[in-house]
Amino acid sequence: MRSSKIVLKIVRFMLSLLCVVLIAVGLVCAGKWAYGFGYRVFTENPVQNAPGTDKSITISEDMSAKDMGNKLKEEGLIRDANLFVAQLKLSSYADKIKAGTYILNTSMTAKEMMQIMAAEEETTETSETE
Repeated sequence: MRSSKIVLKIVRFMLSLLCVVLIAVGLVCAGKWAYGFGYRVFTENPVQNAPGTDKSITISEDMSAKDMGNKLKEEGLIRDANLFVAQLKLSSYADKIKAGTYILNTSMTAKEMMQIMAAEEETTETSETE
């Protein structure tokens, strides 16, 4: 009877230890993923080296950041739509992307693409001086 209690305590201890180890491994894996994702938000390289390939992409007014990311990924301009969403939300271009058709290149970073899609229309004024 005493030996069965000892065995039961050992089994409980081993199960508790196993749970702690699994939780620790899970936290380490989640931390590595989060660090890698966060690092890529600020350092992601272009899909191709220069000169790259020009792609035409149309952005509509009703597109969300996720929709834009998916469209850019489909066209081969970025690797990860979720990463683009994070980059856009953290950038100064978050609410400045304008609807339109853009020529983007696979050698551009996400930030360069955002700059182009958020660029204000240039107005040329001609002034005559006499």
